[in-house]
Amino acid sequence: MEIILTKDVENLGIQYDLVKVKPGYARNFLIPRGLAQVATESNRKQLAEIIKQRAHKEEKSRTDATNMAKKLKDLVVKVPAKVGENGKIFGSVNSIQLAEAIAKLGYVVDRKNISLPTDSIKTAGKYSANVKLYKEIVTTMEFEVVAE
Repeated sequence: MEIILTKDVENLGIQYDLVKVKPGYARNFLIPRGLAQVATESNRKQLAEIIKQRAHKEEKSRTDATNMAKKLKDLVVKVPAKVGENGKIFGSVNSIQLAEAIAKLGYVVDRKNISLPTDSIKTAGKYSANVKLYKEIVTTMEFEVVAE
């Protein structure tokens, strides 16, 4: 029996996959739980339209992320912090403060997508961070921790 998955199913496939399974598995497990629907002709047409629209949205997101990666790569962000003697910071600089500094320059980056060289930075100076903008689009950007 051919079915269209409406959600990701472990060891079977991901959402919108067209897969063949045994009729009992489909009728008794997948369809009642809302994980799949029968692959009728109308459902197949709907699936084709969804895949077409999704491909268009994904291409747009990919180009936006690529353009933003080019801009972030050339950008040097200054993160202000309270610095004591010998260049040591009171507290530390983490991805939250870096995301806020990037946002002040007009770029929106989620803090969860920023990976610093260490968990927290405790001295002033120049550093680099990896920023994940899309599935496989990752850029390295330079930032500097400066005294307030």
